[in-house]
Amino acid sequence: MADLIEIRWHGRGGQGVVTAGKLLAETAMGTGQYFQAFPDYGPERMGAPIRAFTRLSPKPINIHSQIEEPDVVLVLDPTLLGSVGVADGLKPEGTLLVNTSGSPAEVRKLTGFKTGKVFVVDASHIAIEEMGREITNTPMLGAFARATGLFKIEDLAEQLRAWFGKKISAEAVESNVRALKRAAEEVQEG
Repeated sequence: MADLIEIRWHGRGGQGVVTAGKLLAETAMGTGQYFQAFPDYGPERMGAPIRAFTRLSPKPINIHSQIEEPDVVLVLDPTLLGSVGVADGLKPEGTLLVNTSGSPAEVRKLTGFKTGKVFVVDASHIAIEEMGREITNTPMLGAFARATGLFKIEDLAEQLRAWFGKKISAEAVESNVRALKRAAEEVQEG
């Protein structure tokens, strides 16, 4: 892992963007890394576009600003592709991961991101099938792990169980773990 990995999340209020960033950060802490995780939103309501940020590093992080040139961008809601500049500032060698039933070529066309890596996964479909609700954050974490190689799926699954274990039923926790693992298997690069 490089000295610092900067991640920007795009989604809509209620999709679990902030929670996903925090889960990733907590997983990093469990593997001995330093992290920052913070949202960027104001008085937006459910469904409004929001961003969240995560920084990961094996060394202490002394930057305290939003992430303008991320290494990785995750898009939890594909309707943002036409209305928000999700690839703005993404490093040329960066990674763009989008929840969509479309192809990586379609994502490149919609975002204008011509370099780097593009991954797609139908996290909405997976979430509905595995969890019964279109909450795409946990499937996107699984796809992130596979696309970047930064975390083991089992480390994320363990963190999911710890994070949600006292908040939701054991059955709901395991449906999230299934969604996480399934997305890791189904993510496609193009």
